[in-house]
Amino acid sequence: MIFITYLRSRLPPTIRNLTLQKKFNSRKMSGMSEGPKQASVVVLPKSFAEDFEKFCQANSGPLPLLYRSKPGEWKGPALSVGLDIRNNGLRYKKYEFGSCTDNLTSLEGYSEQLKDMVTFYLDCSISPKEAMKKVGIPVRSKESHENTTVPCSTVGSFCCPLVVTMAPIPEDKLEAVLHDIYLTRGVPGEPIHIGCPELLGIEDLSKPDYGEPVILKPGDVPVFWASEVTSLEAVSSCRSPLAFTSSPGYAVVIDQKDKRIQVSHPGEVLAVQCISQNPLQYSITSSSTVQKIRELENIIARDPVLITTGFPTHFTHDPPEETDGPPGAIAMAAILQALGKEVAIVVDERAMNLHRKIIEDSVDQGVLKTTVPLLNYQGGEAGSALMFLCKDGDPKSPRFDHLVAIERSGRAADGNYYNARKINIKHLVDPIDDLFLAAQKIPGISSTGIGDGGNELGMGKVKTSVKKYIKNGDVIACDVEADFAVIAGVSNWGGYALACALYLLNMNNIHRRYLQKAVGLPTTSSKAPAWAQALPSVIKEEKMMKILVQHQVRSGVTGNVGMEVDGLPFHGTHAEMIQELIDVTTM
Repeated sequence: MIFITYLRSRLPPTIRNLTLQKKFNSRKMSGMSEGPKQASVVVLPKSFAEDFEKFCQANSGPLPLLYRSKPGEWKGPALSVGLDIRNNGLRYKKYEFGSCTDNLTSLEGYSEQLKDMVTFYLDCSISPKEAMKKVGIPVRSKESHENTTVPCSTVGSFCCPLVVTMAPIPEDKLEAVLHDIYLTRGVPGEPIHIGCPELLGIEDLSKPDYGEPVILKPGDVPVFWASEVTSLEAVSSCRSPLAFTSSPGYAVVIDQKDKRIQVSHPGEVLAVQCISQNPLQYSITSSSTVQKIRELENIIARDPVLITTGFPTHFTHDPPEETDGPPGAIAMAAILQALGKEVAIVVDERAMNLHRKIIEDSVDQGVLKTTVPLLNYQGGEAGSALMFLCKDGDPKSPRFDHLVAIERSGRAADGNYYNARKINIKHLVDPIDDLFLAAQKIPGISSTGIGDGGNELGMGKVKTSVKKYIKNGDVIACDVEADFAVIAGVSNWGGYALACALYLLNMNNIHRRYLQKAVGLPTTSSKAPAWAQALPSVIKEEKMMKILVQHQVRSGVTGNVGMEVDGLPFHGTHAEMIQELIDVTTM
């Protein structure tokens, strides 16, 4: 510790000399507050330089570019006095046509070739170690870097996956560490993923692609940051006849200090949320966004009457559908379309014509901007659900990343489908539950179930409570779980609230960067006006109700054809609920 304190006060040339004399390992400076800045190095032929600079700009998270030299400029005077890239890195990797062909301790033997090559310096000083020390977490000296299945933004011949580095952080100190990093390091210090490594395509943390394995201890949460080692994969991908990089862990020291930057983000206080235990997955956003979503949850949990219905119970009518469900589904489809997501709706084959007309009328009335593809699933042979969800039935190539069921009949433990009155309506229902069961075994697909009576698809997540507290719950309770369950007084309200929550999260800078995983050009909320227009509104939902009435869709509780859902009038109950959700969202 005394030596590290000494280093903080030394000039970078002094540290470089100590490093070259092998009296100090530059790895020990990683995360050192107010210490000298370090840079990893990429050396490429000048014909590749323009594209690599654009590649760094397009993927600034893993490749924060500090300086691009002129051809043959190996001294780097703009960064450090006395820096000579030929011998200041201690260890280099040599690449020929995409393959690493040698490990070098000096580039002096390549001075002639370097005359036509350009050197890039990438910042590799950002580390969570300082924040970890502050909260009493012992910092482990080992570093590992793993390839992911997250693609970097391609430029020219540079096309490679994102490489990440992982630090294990005890769960009870996770938010404190990330909060400190966010305040002192700003955007460059934000992690790109927290939780299960398989969600990044990392199969085994004990076998890293670079470095030494870092072992998780009980109670540790794996936290991943974009790594500058991505540059090695980029160099390999371009298949340059000759290229050099500094070896991982052997950066050069430059004449800049790695200052702690106090970043001001008005209204943005970091909040860490565990969104799944199996697989373990966290997300980050701002505390103000979390507070608003909590308000949305509290609003939709209200239940002015005892609601125990929620799907097509009117089996003596044509159509047997009810007014709860389709409006919420259309509201979610509208916001997802605005966010640029591909959306499809899966319905019973017998109801295809009805839902097609509802969607067409929704587009004509301005409730939806564009049409939504309709699909049906009949089940059948073993593996048919996998074929439906994935290209060629391959779990590594899912067609969808999320399944949502809203007021959808759910399969009970005995294999039947029941309405609230314990009447079996299996003859009206296609086995769409099988898609949710299959999705549980596909890493790239998660699921949400929205319901109000416990017999809806996805409510298997809370079946113990349904059996205990809901009338006929021991028979009607859905047995099929979704990863996430949204419980509302009326299922449509859950759909409206979820649409509002998607808007809030995409408007939040912290969350948007986290989802982007440090690759691609920075995104902005420039499309916010279009997103706001896609939110549910009293006017749009009134139009939606009139469309359902036109097609003789009935209220779930009373069986009335009219402006009501689950026996509750649109004006006086549902309209006020919608307006309250929008007020919370846009305040």
